[in-house]
Amino acid sequence: MKIISWNVAGLRACYKKGLEEFFLSELPDMFCMQETKVLEKENPLHIEGYKEYLYPAEKKGYSGTMIYSKIEPLSIKYGIGIEEFDSEGRVITLEYDNFYLVNAYVPNSKRELERLNERMYFEDEMRKYLKNLNKNVIYCGDLNVAHEEIDIKNAKTNTRSAGFTIEERNKMTELFESGFIDTFRYLYPDAIKYSWWSYMGGARAKNVGWRLDYFIVNNEYINKVKDSLILNEIMGSDHCPIKLIIEE
Repeated sequence: MKIISWNVAGLRACYKKGLEEFFLSELPDMFCMQETKVLEKENPLHIEGYKEYLYPAEKKGYSGTMIYSKIEPLSIKYGIGIEEFDSEGRVITLEYDNFYLVNAYVPNSKRELERLNERMYFEDEMRKYLKNLNKNVIYCGDLNVAHEEIDIKNAKTNTRSAGFTIEERNKMTELFESGFIDTFRYLYPDAIKYSWWSYMGGARAKNVGWRLDYFIVNNEYINKVKDSLILNEIMGSDHCPIKLIIEE
């Protein structure tokens, strides 16, 4: 089984930059997207054989998540029951026979860390939500944090930057300590690969990036993970796609 996750930074914009061609070249079992910024009637991407689950933000042109799935899920849940985040279309959960697939676009703490307290609240509630799911969990998406120094090009100059504060990094550590595993880092403990680059200063060409996108599974499910990849050669967004291969 193959799952792709990608912050497309606007589904319509990414569609114009080769999203459909990439989708057709991979044909994953599930394709999770974040920052879709579309309503259903505005979405140009429809792939034969896939069910579509779109969760737009109430604010037009902002946030939003989506999952395309070849396999019809047993259940679908939009949100985590907290209005300030659910109104932004941040989390979709699809239930399958052996696992839950949770696609998330975690709130950014913003430039002056003005949303850091809300972010901390989100992280605590998300961890509780994942722990309460009653089967295996695949948690993926743009989690908006570079967990360790290896996950960011310029660690020392970014210690108070949104996405690399000690507060955000500690929340991810708490998640791992509560029974979850970062699949990429588990398989590739020393690999330096990034999934997001600023549009400023030619950052992508220089590979001055951050690893913000993850596939995370519960500890008991890690033996089913065959590979976890960062497809940093794929263009179309300021993020690149990531891919998880599961033996099911």
